[in-house]
Amino acid sequence: MAKLIVLFALCVLPALAVATRPMRTPFTVEGKVYCDTCRAGFETSATTYIPGATVRLECRDRKTMDIRYTKEGRTDSTGTYKIPVTEDHEDQFCDAVLVSSSQKDCAAAAPGRDRARVILTGYNGIASYNRFANAMGFMKNEAVPGCAQILKQLQEFDE
Repeated sequence: MAKLIVLFALCVLPALAVATRPMRTPFTVEGKVYCDTCRAGFETSATTYIPGATVRLECRDRKTMDIRYTKEGRTDSTGTYKIPVTEDHEDQFCDAVLVSSSQKDCAAAAPGRDRARVILTGYNGIASYNRFANAMGFMKNEAVPGCAQILKQLQEFDE
């Protein structure tokens, strides 16, 4: 019985201590939040970036899709957010999600640009702990002047 207790103390307790300890180098989820001033559905030369927008990181269980982790962040003066994450979310789907805009005239989330998937595990071959999410955007209530010309230029480049 004494050997079993010693074996438990030497093997299991250190493993439990390591498993409950936060990561030494946390992940940083980084991205930008923009205002689609031309209502184009993507970033253009007229796009502005939103300071003070709220973004939430949500991680869901792969099987049940129940939320297992959330953390919110705010954009800085350049429209960039950085959310530190101290846990590895190996078997979870994690998304950066738009919550709110600080600009009343640009507060409707752009369809298809309201979330961005991020991989938050160290077991995938990515050497860096920085994770970059695609830019997410809100749409202006009405397109600003000059958007027709910008979109026409983009169409000319496409042909």
